[in-house]
Amino acid sequence: MSRIGRAPIAIPQGVTVEINNNLVSVKGPLGALSQTVDKSIDVKVEDGHVICTRHSDDKDHRALHGLYRALIHNMVVGVTKGFEKSLVVNGVGYKVTLSGNNKMTLNIGFSHPVEFTAPEGITFAQPQPLEIVVKGIDRQLVGQTAATIKAIKPVEPYHNYGIHYKDETVIHKVGKRATK
Repeated sequence: MSRIGRAPIAIPQGVTVEINNNLVSVKGPLGALSQTVDKSIDVKVEDGHVICTRHSDDKDHRALHGLYRALIHNMVVGVTKGFEKSLVVNGVGYKVTLSGNNKMTLNIGFSHPVEFTAPEGITFAQPQPLEIVVKGIDRQLVGQTAATIKAIKPVEPYHNYGIHYKDETVIHKVGKRATK
């Protein structure tokens, strides 16, 4: 049995989990999320825990077992605590400006400012002038939005100009002059 899949998911106080056919809906203080589950996986709510089981021991079913258990767990964590990713902007003259909490203007070395609007359910925060925090309840959407922002100006390895995750180690290359 899948080690991840067999672990029960504790339902915190204030969170409700509903299962209709193959649709799992989770509602909590921060919002509501839903996920369609494959027919080979059974999801039940028992004694304040969500339990996932699978029909057979096929390789595909074992993989789906752990996947859907992790997705449901991420939904429970998302509606209670939420998720966030921090990005750092490095560069001379680079500037980030927030308009409200869902629109951002990036001046990052292009001939024009780059406008970025957050998708539904995502908000931006700016704790420091060159730091962006992407927040939301859907883990996949938070990560995808952060990756899209990062892809606007990837880090240049010689001068470290660009956008990167706060906890990411950026490899700095030495130029040609250092070898002489």
